[in-house]
Amino acid sequence: MKRPNVLLITSDQQHFSTLSHAANNPHISTPNLDRLAKMGMNFTRAYCPNPTCTPTRASILTGQYPSVHGAWSLGCKTPENITFVGDLFRQAGYDASLIGKAHFQPLADLPDRPETHSVERQPHVRDMDLWRRFNQTHMPWYGFNHIETSRNHADEAHVGGHYALWMESKGLTNWQDYFDLPEKPYSRRQKHKWTLPEEYHYSVWTAERTIARIDHCVASDTPFFCWSSFHDPHPPYLVSEPWDAMYDPADVQIGHLHKNADGSSELDKMPPPHRMTQQPDADWSGFLESGHYSHGYHHHPHDEAALRQNVAVYYGMVSLMDREIGRILDALERLDVLDDTLIVFTTDHGHYYGHHGLIAKGAFHYDDGIRVPFLAAWPGKIAPDSSTAAITNLVDLAPTFLEACGLTVPQCMQGKSQLPVWFGEKQQVNDSTFCEFHHQPQSVHLRTFINDRYKLTLYRDHPDWGELFDLQDDPGEINNRFDDPACASVKQQLFEQMVYADIQREPMLTPRLAGA
Repeated sequence: MKRPNVLLITSDQQHFSTLSHAANNPHISTPNLDRLAKMGMNFTRAYCPNPTCTPTRASILTGQYPSVHGAWSLGCKTPENITFVGDLFRQAGYDASLIGKAHFQPLADLPDRPETHSVERQPHVRDMDLWRRFNQTHMPWYGFNHIETSRNHADEAHVGGHYALWMESKGLTNWQDYFDLPEKPYSRRQKHKWTLPEEYHYSVWTAERTIARIDHCVASDTPFFCWSSFHDPHPPYLVSEPWDAMYDPADVQIGHLHKNADGSSELDKMPPPHRMTQQPDADWSGFLESGHYSHGYHHHPHDEAALRQNVAVYYGMVSLMDREIGRILDALERLDVLDDTLIVFTTDHGHYYGHHGLIAKGAFHYDDGIRVPFLAAWPGKIAPDSSTAAITNLVDLAPTFLEACGLTVPQCMQGKSQLPVWFGEKQQVNDSTFCEFHHQPQSVHLRTFINDRYKLTLYRDHPDWGELFDLQDDPGEINNRFDDPACASVKQQLFEQMVYADIQREPMLTPRLAGA
């Protein structure tokens, strides 16, 4: 029996609503993701384990929550001495590759502690000799036997890696001219319209190199596990022509802060940091114990016209990526491996553009930030143009991929295989899930429990802070009922369910070998 391939396609920081067919959003054009949705199943209740990049990406690699795998926050390094899903595929004879964004490591390290060494920081990201040799000197890397990566978003100075080598190979030897300067940060950042020609955009690079790796595997008759990791639509809001002007700002969808007739706001019932985001003079010093800033814990001012322009460009970034994903799907058809390939599209976490008054990710567990677009297709196995409200989490990806390929799921993984849902054998596998956010050692540390109807969020050292949303009656999460006496019994039940679910997700990192 021919072993199936696995193709994981991810975007970065994509709001769940930015799909045309799957999210029923007529304001955006995503014909190739629509094509994928019609090939398979759309998941309307998929969640990330953490609403920032590194922790969630490490969870995809390990099938574990950030509180277990160790990359608990942005700025942390994903440990290199743990079990990764790519390791298990390689051991089974698969080609395991990552093409595109990694972000497994931070922008700094400690010279006297080798275990913190990061190749994803300056000056390593622009050390072309390092990246020319990388696949000979660093493999396996996080379980992969082949890597092509770059660290930047848009014109950030962190550009480099294999992406820079690719631009040089295409004749763009002056690629540095289109990006910010490491020695003078933000000195020449661009806005909305990127002068970089479209043919050198990193979405084009990610698709081209993904196709090349799949070609290589098919030619060598090697099954593949390939993570095709696109960088967009993560801000800054910047994209090459003509995609920067594809959408009219008047036609895009933006979020809003809900205000009541009496002048009160939806944030009046939320924990203090949420309210502080609307106060230009708020004191955030109590949330800086690590010495590094807390994402999202700042003023969130925005002008509607400027926000609409940003979102119009954000939509353009999605549409360029969509075109490139179409090229990958075409390649699978051309190579006659489409029917043999399990394809998943998702993102690492969501985004805020006006929702609840917010314009940046952080310690906010609204669905806009933690719910993700999620599509799965496998011709002949997953029903076409189907949809499910079954709860799933990105920690479920690794065990699901392994089971789909007939490989053993190790006990260290906390996620659960979702194949029974994908194959239509069960309504759901998970009756609940978690989202974590641990951004400062103590002062920014919260956890959210989600079941079929409710969402409960608790904060470390702040028993008086909390969130309780009835997602059935209040899908927009406007009315926090954490302190509502009418919800006291529901809150107590959720406390108990959360504790029991937390016990159940504890992994067995090592086997028990003896009685003592």
